[in-house]
Amino acid sequence: MTLLNSMGLISTIALLIPIILLLVFRLAWYKSFPALLFYYIILAGYNITSLNYFTSFGHSVLESQKVINNLLEVPLVLLFFTYFSRTAEFRKKLIASIIAFLAFEVVTVAICGFSHKTTTIILAPGLLAVLILSTLFFIHQVKIAVIYLKAIGKAIMIAAFLFAYAGFSFVYIVNHVIETQYIMDVYLIYYLVTIITSIPMCVGIYFERKRVRHLSELQTTREELKKIYGEEDAAPNNPFGRVALNYDKEQWN
Repeated sequence: MTLLNSMGLISTIALLIPIILLLVFRLAWYKSFPALLFYYIILAGYNITSLNYFTSFGHSVLESQKVINNLLEVPLVLLFFTYFSRTAEFRKKLIASIIAFLAFEVVTVAICGFSHKTTTIILAPGLLAVLILSTLFFIHQVKIAVIYLKAIGKAIMIAAFLFAYAGFSFVYIVNHVIETQYIMDVYLIYYLVTIITSIPMCVGIYFERKRVRHLSELQTTREELKKIYGEEDAAPNNPFGRVALNYDKEQWN
């Protein structure tokens, strides 16, 4: 087995671990986590395709599959980023941006078809959008984690995305803009980036699962307090009600 195949295999295994954790921790269908689940599925699928594990498929079929993966990748990431949104208004704007980006992809495919040129066109604004948003969310989440010691899982996950897409942007520039002849080296860098960033993502998923479980318990406490004190009295008259009702606000975002 060559170095490229070895790195590709390790990278594929590294991408499967977050999928397993999301399913085991029952986060796979929580809020926008389905987008993260399918994101890792398509990345693992891309690895399998690039390593030619299914040689019975023709080159055109495999190339189309890669283009489809690239079409889905950025919208899935942006959809998962709604989990980091602080306000409902920003979440709506982000969803509207996703719809606009999908329309842009449809137009590009209609004009250029499933080709290398299509990938080059759609990935440029997509990578830029992911880098900008992940940087903004990273700054906010790190601030929350440092000041309040809360939402550490969120900070780790968004950090993984930031560093991953910094690496993917480098791969894009080398492969699509410079069009280097050293394709194998580009794949090695891509595999290395996925391996390195999958580790903190797994750690972030673990911490986020603990946080979600804690918030679920607090939500149960909130409902019990409403039944005991009534919705209007719990906040002004009962200090325990105030804690339960406000526990998951800004410092937990």
